[in-house]
Amino acid sequence: MNGAFSTNKYSNLFKEAGKTDDEIKTRLNEIFEEIFFGDEKIYFTDGDMGYVMDTGNNDVRTEGMSYAMMIFVQLDRKEDFDRIWKWTKTYMYINTDWNRGYFYWSMLPDGGKNSDGPAPDGEEFFAMALLLASARWGDGEGIFNYSHHARELLRECIHKGEDGKGDKPMWNPENKLIKFITDLEMTDPSYHLPHFYEIFALKSYEEDRLFWKAAAAASREFLKTACHPVTGLAPEYSYYDGTPYAERNMPEHPGHDTFYSDSYRVAANIGLDYEWFAADEWNCDCADRIQKFFCETVAENPEMVYKTDGTVLDVPSLHPVGLLATNAQASLAAKGKWRLELVQRLWNTPPRKGERRYYDNFLYLFAFLALSGNYKIYI
Repeated sequence: MNGAFSTNKYSNLFKEAGKTDDEIKTRLNEIFEEIFFGDEKIYFTDGDMGYVMDTGNNDVRTEGMSYAMMIFVQLDRKEDFDRIWKWTKTYMYINTDWNRGYFYWSMLPDGGKNSDGPAPDGEEFFAMALLLASARWGDGEGIFNYSHHARELLRECIHKGEDGKGDKPMWNPENKLIKFITDLEMTDPSYHLPHFYEIFALKSYEEDRLFWKAAAAASREFLKTACHPVTGLAPEYSYYDGTPYAERNMPEHPGHDTFYSDSYRVAANIGLDYEWFAADEWNCDCADRIQKFFCETVAENPEMVYKTDGTVLDVPSLHPVGLLATNAQASLAAKGKWRLELVQRLWNTPPRKGERRYYDNFLYLFAFLALSGNYKIYI
């Protein structure tokens, strides 16, 4: 592995595309301020706590809270990080016998419960953000003993249920793959973050480290089966063998077996995994396939819903800015002719406005951090 983890050198594709350091820094600051503090902000504070609103669904999600914590640690905003983490521990932490130690995945802005259980994508981002915070700022006391809470959470994620009480782990203990939810033996390809698991393998409790190392390898192999060999597209949900999972489709949804909103994150994850660890050249090949699909195969209409084989469905993308952003972030791994073109397209695109801005703008900001060399490992 010769990625940034080993070299401590991060790619700056905006600079490679001709932008200056000052232009990039200014643009990053403007984007952050607009998304979190602007007229259509998603971040709200109340004293020493704060939360992020999913403006498309009018709730507070572990997805968004953990994403915000990751962004705050990357941008060295400890006070805001602590506000989000305190709100999370105060209102989202599950204290009941069932699922104790996890977090309710959806809450009302007033702290009322809006769900009965967790979603693993929030937990893995919480753990990673806490570990980076520990390394960047040091551990504090109580809930701000970041590394302690990260290790405890990681322990729950893989050991839950071993006491025979009926709780379920977030990773399947046999195949080491993350679940979509704890009660279903299926997965979401966009949840697979092998670059996080490599860090968990270094920073979790010592007895858990072999599991996380195996999980990183397992997720990298899984993605090779979930991403279509021609288009590179992954479904929203899949079986553990990568086959698209259609059993949870809803009438108002084009199909969880299609390339739809969750799926967009796979391209971003493939790019960041290669940037951090460069563990497998497959990431480069898949990134090139994705970019070729959107820039050549469907270049005239790149903002629709697709089957993973590229079949176009007559349904527009719900998150076109997020789709563009993740395809651009794939340029961290891509080697083809579209890598800088997509980076330039992202630069030319402003953050999204309106009620659906939450998801798009998180993906947008993550892409901007990664492509400017500011999505870093702190250990």
